[in-house]
Amino acid sequence: MGRVTARRRVLRLRDGAESYRPDTLAVEEPMEIRVGGRPLTVTMRTPGDDFDLAAGFLVSEGVVHAADHVAGIRYCAGATADGANTYNVVDVALAPGVPAPDTSLERNFYTTSSCGLCGKASLDAVRTSAAWSVAEDPLRIAPERLTALPDRLRSAQKVFDSTGGLHAAGLFTADGEPLCTREDVGRHNAVDKVVGHALRSGLLPLRETVLMVSGRASFELVQKAVTAGIPVLAAVSAPSSLAVDLAVESGLTLVGFLRGDSMNVYAGAERLQPLPAVRS
Repeated sequence: MGRVTARRRVLRLRDGAESYRPDTLAVEEPMEIRVGGRPLTVTMRTPGDDFDLAAGFLVSEGVVHAADHVAGIRYCAGATADGANTYNVVDVALAPGVPAPDTSLERNFYTTSSCGLCGKASLDAVRTSAAWSVAEDPLRIAPERLTALPDRLRSAQKVFDSTGGLHAAGLFTADGEPLCTREDVGRHNAVDKVVGHALRSGLLPLRETVLMVSGRASFELVQKAVTAGIPVLAAVSAPSSLAVDLAVESGLTLVGFLRGDSMNVYAGAERLQPLPAVRS
């Protein structure tokens, strides 16, 4: 299995003094996702939870939405000089009767760690048919529960502590209890790993849950939340205009700039309800 961190020698400048020291960095390596032996895409990711990443990617593309849609996931042999497995090629076998991905999904480019939708031409092109409607989700959540999530997500970022270079995504209940957290150099990969874990555990759709992300809320993250049946997406930074448009259209609650006791609610504000008063 690939390493998630690597050591490099760096020149450090501080207060006019120079020194050389080792530094711990987050690993970024390509991973090719195949379906039935046919290459589909290459994504730049941090090694680890690769099967979850592949499964979550297929959920976000509308290829699968149940655990029994996947017959198996395996690593393919790598291409090192000594024949060792690089663990950078994953092949997903779909269950009988599950249609293979549309050929229009095939990427003639690689997906960077910063953008999971590079090369897709328009809003219509990136919309996929979700298997569930998040607009019908009955979740109601207190703002106080949301404001506690950034710290809870941060406390789960073990690799970030040593590198400072990873995004994180966490799935929480309405009471703020963590269900799954994942880290990756790509924010979209971290979300795919969370969704893939849920798929493989038979938990989709993710009703009455909150997805918390450490960066901004892009269109692709809203899309991934919707296709997984997650009704609330919260981010510590800003959303994009397309993210807000899709959240409004789909009935998703979208929260940005979730820091301290403050937040901006861009869509679905009706889901935020104060905790009931405690009677003395």
